[in-house]
Amino acid sequence: MVRETKFYDLLEVPPTASEADLKKAYRKKALRLHPDKGGDPELFKEVTHAYEILSDPDKRHVYDARGEAGLSEQGGMGGMDPQDLFSQLFGGGNGFFGGGGPSRGGPRKTKDLVHRVHVTLEDLYKGKTTKLALTRNRICSKCKGKGGKEGAVRSCHVCSGRGIKVTLRQMGPMIQQIQSPCDECSGSGEIINAKDRCTQCKGKKVLPEKKFLEVHIDKGMKGGQTVTFHGESDESPTAEPGDVVIVVEEKSHERFKRQENDLIIEVEVDLLKALGGGQFAIKHLDDRALIVKLEPGEIVKHGDLKVIHGQGMPSQRHHEPGDMYVRLTVKFPDSLDPSVIPKLEAALPPRTPVESFGKNIVLDEVSLDDVDTRSRGGMRDDPMDEDGDGEPRVQCAQQ
Repeated sequence: MVRETKFYDLLEVPPTASEADLKKAYRKKALRLHPDKGGDPELFKEVTHAYEILSDPDKRHVYDARGEAGLSEQGGMGGMDPQDLFSQLFGGGNGFFGGGGPSRGGPRKTKDLVHRVHVTLEDLYKGKTTKLALTRNRICSKCKGKGGKEGAVRSCHVCSGRGIKVTLRQMGPMIQQIQSPCDECSGSGEIINAKDRCTQCKGKKVLPEKKFLEVHIDKGMKGGQTVTFHGESDESPTAEPGDVVIVVEEKSHERFKRQENDLIIEVEVDLLKALGGGQFAIKHLDDRALIVKLEPGEIVKHGDLKVIHGQGMPSQRHHEPGDMYVRLTVKFPDSLDPSVIPKLEAALPPRTPVESFGKNIVLDEVSLDDVDTRSRGGMRDDPMDEDGDGEPRVQCAQQ
């Protein structure tokens, strides 16, 4: 009888699963959870660790009999790096993701190409596939990256094939050593006679090539996240190709602000709706509009913060939506007919009485006038707006 089933549950297999079933289940989950595919890094580590234990007959026997406690007692909880195990099981650097370079200690790679893709909040809400055109170097097909005829390439006699030259400079009692690219071979370390150079690449061994990559923007992605195309950077005869890294940049939105998986929006309602109820609409980030009902008798105060559950951004992993926070502002009429004031007095609570003072206080009646900011040296209409951004700063706590 199996004492614990946590590792089996992580792989979504029964405790009776065969080695082939375990490998098939791990392959399926690891591909989906791999960080390079936008998966959860922590869950990827847990799933990989579970497979490492269960794929070892001795460790699996201990786990089935005594659980993780038994593994700890026998020192069997340790393991290799999840990325190394993944590469070892499924093809190393070439893996499932079209390349990606060697494991630790392998040959060098060319420099990664980094591109930024600017996407709207709508794109991040619904998901999007966009095409990116890039130019990268590819090994010349005619000379196969040799640069010329067979035997035409020889080591530079000036730098001895190192591609650099060293110059010593006397500075008082000290000697300074300066390294610079070799002028004879332009830093390549090789010399090819002009008549022997490849007619296609002119001896450069590589040629520029234009390629289109399809970039999949998953629902719920955030600005700063990356999409990696392994092995799609420049090719070189002496190095493995690096990666093309796409950095997602989120554009600012005219109506919504994003806070993790929550959305924040400010909506203005008229005074009648604020006092007597009614409806207003919020155009969402997809092909929907939310009709929000204000119940009669439920007074909306200026600056009230309300929440619509489940209408925020989808999470990237499970697409579970966050919430939408609505900051309500009340628009007051510019003027009011004095004849309707008695009706307001009948409907609204009575006025707050004027504060009373002692007999020694002289009462002086004054009137309020509109402020002419031009004559007052540009005084702000809103003295509370100290940071100049014109909007209150909103912080929403998850309910």
